[in-house]
Amino acid sequence: MIVGMAERVIAACDGASKGNPGPAGWAWVVGDGTGTPTEWEAGPLGTATNNVAELTALERLLTAVDPSVPLEIRMDSQYAMKAVTTWLPGWKRKGWKTAAGKPVANQELVVRIDELLDGRSVEFRYVPAHQVDGDPLNDFADRAASQAAIVQKPAGSEQGSPEPPKSPAAKKAAPAKKRTSASSSSSASSSARTSSSSSSRTLKAKFPGRCRCGRSYAAGETIAKNPDGWGHPECRTEA
Repeated sequence: MIVGMAERVIAACDGASKGNPGPAGWAWVVGDGTGTPTEWEAGPLGTATNNVAELTALERLLTAVDPSVPLEIRMDSQYAMKAVTTWLPGWKRKGWKTAAGKPVANQELVVRIDELLDGRSVEFRYVPAHQVDGDPLNDFADRAASQAAIVQKPAGSEQGSPEPPKSPAAKKAAPAKKRTSASSSSSASSSARTSSSSSSRTLKAKFPGRCRCGRSYAAGETIAKNPDGWGHPECRTEA
């Protein structure tokens, strides 16, 4: 268990799901005053949703840190943060039902996190994901969770694991082939119209999520449909 050596512990946690639902993983990381990771842990979840992965990451972090230590938690998941802060009191008053009278999703994890938060000093801080010069601990947790989702194996500082690999840059779409005949021109035109109608649609994300490339997207960010769900527009043409 992590025992604070300073006034408070600064940490980040994140979850990843490749397909949502799909192969999933979680991770947390604790850093020093400069934002340098000092301790971390990641693990697989088999097949799970991104929300389950995000909540699991938070539950594992709270379990790993001594309850007497003041804790700052940085997260890029507004769902997980609001679930255990903004929405939690109302759910409990309504007998773990939503405003629409439906059972709360992922209730077992939310109840467990509520128990772990009881009586301890925790400050939640939202940090946007994948920003230039963004939060280094959030970036580390994001990469560790993504790696755990891919390889489905546990990792961490106690195991002597290497740091998770850097996130790959988005691939560029391959250039279109030159048309060589009237027939190929007609075929290409038809194909382009079909592709445009099926893949050019974009919209603003209502909730944060994770793209097929493993990177997160924030609520309000432009996303597009891809074969695995929704994600960054530049990733919809990737194989």
